[in-house]
This record gives sequence, C-alpha cells and structure tokens, in this order.
Amino acid sequence: MSKSSNTPPFISFDAGEARLDWIGLTEAFAAGHKLPKASIEDSFLYRGKDTILSRAAWIDGLGALVKTATVYPDNPAKGRPMIDGAVTLFDDETGAPAAFIDFKLVTKWKTAADSLLASLRLAPGARRILIVGAGTVGRSVREAFGAGFPAASFEVWNRTAASADALCAECDATLPVGDLEAAVKRADIIIGGTMATEPWLRGEWLSEGQHVNLIGAYRPDMREADDAALKSSRVFVDSFDTTLDHIGELKIPLEGGVIERGHVLSDYYDLKTFTPGGITFFKNGGGAHLDLMTARFILDQF
Repeated sequence: MSKSSNTPPFISFDAGEARLDWIGLTEAFAAGHKLPKASIEDSFLYRGKDTILSRAAWIDGLGALVKTATVYPDNPAKGRPMIDGAVTLFDDETGAPAAFIDFKLVTKWKTAADSLLASLRLAPGARRILIVGAGTVGRSVREAFGAGFPAASFEVWNRTAASADALCAECDATLPVGDLEAAVKRADIIIGGTMATEPWLRGEWLSEGQHVNLIGAYRPDMREADDAALKSSRVFVDSFDTTLDHIGELKIPLEGGVIERGHVLSDYYDLKTFTPGGITFFKNGGGAHLDLMTARFILDQF
C-alpha cells in the first residue's frame, strides 16, 4: 500500500484494524478541531424505515471526504448488515482521490472514538461504565472505552438479554444486567447505542457526577433520553451543525420549548469547555468532518 503509487489505495477493514489505536484517534480529533472549521453538508433520504445518509466535509489543510451510509433495519433478518456504505477521501491540494477506505472501518472508529473523547474530558475518573445496547455499536464502544478506561468495570443491558450475554462473554470485566434503572443509578458513565424512538433513560435516575453519552439516535424521530435527563444536565455535542436541527434527541425538546438553545453549551470546536461537574450529557451526532479526521488518521498509519 505505497503512498507514492499513482493509484489511490484501498484500505480494508482488517488492514486498518491492525494499525489503529483509540487514544491516537481521540488526539487526532482534538487536533482536527484546531484547524479551520469544517464545511459540511448532510442529505437524508427516507423510504419508510430505510435511510440513505450522504455526508460531505472539507477541512482546509486536511482534505475532503464523501461518505454515504445506507441503513436498512430489516436487513439482519435477511442475513445482511443493517448498515453499509462507501467512503472516499480526497487530497486537500489537488482534489484527487487520496484513498478509498472500508466504510465499516471508518464508521466503527469514528463513532466510538467520538464518544470516547467526550467521556475522557467529562468523566475522567470513571470506574463503572454501563453500555445500553449490545449490537455493533455496543461492541465498538466496549473496545474503545476499554482502551480509554482500562481500570473500569463494564455492565451491559439489552432489550434482548441473550445479546447482552453474548457481548459479555467476549469481554473481560463485563457483566450483563437485567435491571436497567439500578444499573443506571450505579454507573459513572451511561452509554446509549439503541435505535429507540421512545426514551429509555429517565432523568429521575441520574445523580450528581454521572455522565451520559448517547450515540443511537440519528433521525428526527429518535431519542434515548427523556426531557428530565436533558433539563438536569450540562449538555454538550460533537457538532452544533449536525445535531441540533437533525436529531430528535435535541431537536424535539428544543422545538417543544423544554430546553433553550443556550442549554446546549459547547461542541468540539470549544473543547476546553468540556469539563466535569454536575450531570454531564453528550450527544454523539457523528458528522462528515469526524469521518474526514478518521479517514485521514487511518491513511496516515500506512
């Protein structure tokens, strides 16, 4: 995979996995947000439960990227992945393709490292971590947070208990739990990776010093936390541009007057404000600029 070749490399999932590290990627995110603010554009197409999401980003000094994701919730019943897509990274100086990178590699590392960066800043001393949702995101999160919080113990709750059991069987210091409320109350970090449209996290369960980190919701009709959880928390996001008007987690309570715009304190372009204190709440919205930073980090390892 020579950088001097005229043919842009294709970086496979296995090749990338062998060279990447979670802390290195969070550091790349922090550095990327010191560059000029990204130009980003998202487009969503819907057909019933199915979604096609195309995201483009351009960061002066880093390059450009286009990523298209297809989300077909019925695919697993047919033996196919629910999420698929394609990623192209472009050279900043020439606009030529710099690399074609496995979609699942970029998505896995971007999504989990995005949440890890926020938790390292907002809950640096966490020792008990709860993961809600035992699917693909849950597995990625367990891997990433295991690297970021090596002394922590983990619990997993899933609507289907067998899935939680399966994830926990793959990991050390990880136990399945059946009582969601009790698990939330004893956790330092609560991570959500579900596709819920009705909140499963109640603000009445939360207390001082806890950190909520939600990944799952990505559509305007999706949310994992109720109004009370938002109102009682100091709220942060990875990007104002990709969360406030697009994802139900914040769009619904903002439009309903439950919270005001100023209640969402900062995004990663003001990373110094991500400090512990009170109940902290982070909404992971992703965004093509983070895919771009991830893709560039991946290419730099070769």
